[in-house]
Amino acid sequence: MLSHIVIFWADPTKPDAVKSLIAGAHQYLPGIPGILNFHVGTMVPSPRAVVDQSYQVALNIIFKDKQAENDYQVHPSHVEFVEKAFKPNCVKALIYDFEG
Repeated sequence: MLSHIVIFWADPTKPDAVKSLIAGAHQYLPGIPGILNFHVGTMVPSPRAVVDQSYQVALNIIFKDKQAENDYQVHPSHVEFVEKAFKPNCVKALIYDFEG
């Protein structure tokens, strides 16, 4: 399996950026072949100093393998998500991919 984690920093000048990003993820991503698990949501505040609280939205997708993640990257629905939800609503993103 391969976990694909994306951490998003929403555009602070757009009041609906977080909502639009999450709605776009739900609209475009779950039906893409090769996805075993899909989860998107907002940062949970924590009193622990080791917990990063600078971002607003996180996405976690588990794929069956690296090839499924490669196929996802070029899938028309993912490309549409990037153009219509990610780019208009985010100022930064970090991506972590790991197998196990």
